[in-house]
Amino acid sequence: MSTKEHKQKIWEMISDIGVCMLTSTDDGQLRSRPMQLVQKDYDGTIWFFVKKSASSVDEILENREVCLSFSCPEKKTYVSLTGKASLSQDENLKDKFWSPFVSAWFPEGKKSTDCALLEIKIESGEHWTSDLNSAEYLFEVFKSNFSDRTPASNDGIESQKFN
Repeated sequence: MSTKEHKQKIWEMISDIGVCMLTSTDDGQLRSRPMQLVQKDYDGTIWFFVKKSASSVDEILENREVCLSFSCPEKKTYVSLTGKASLSQDENLKDKFWSPFVSAWFPEGKKSTDCALLEIKIESGEHWTSDLNSAEYLFEVFKSNFSDRTPASNDGIESQKFN
């Protein structure tokens, strides 16, 4: 399981990105949709506001396994988190995560019966970062064509799996 320090590292990587692509399965087909982070920290669970009536929510809950993909090419930061989704109507959590941004998507307010939270309990993931600038990275790719190393195994690129 991920340590408290590692969870903090993941949060530092994803919090500035703010939006991820949530991928789920619908009749055997992968589907992705953008989702906005609403929380202020990360403890192993990711939260999103959703409309219960949305067909995408039914799809997500039918096969609860989902993947969240965060990407910031400018910072060369990439994070993939896999977990199980469930729906929550917890009023305390709605109060905690509610913001002017969220209210724009829910004009009927957080008390609406259609307003819910999608809870993603993270089970595993991977992240990649690089401190190489674009020219250095391209040079590493070029060098890999003439060696037995791949660019991802070169110095300056960090990749880590966790669960």
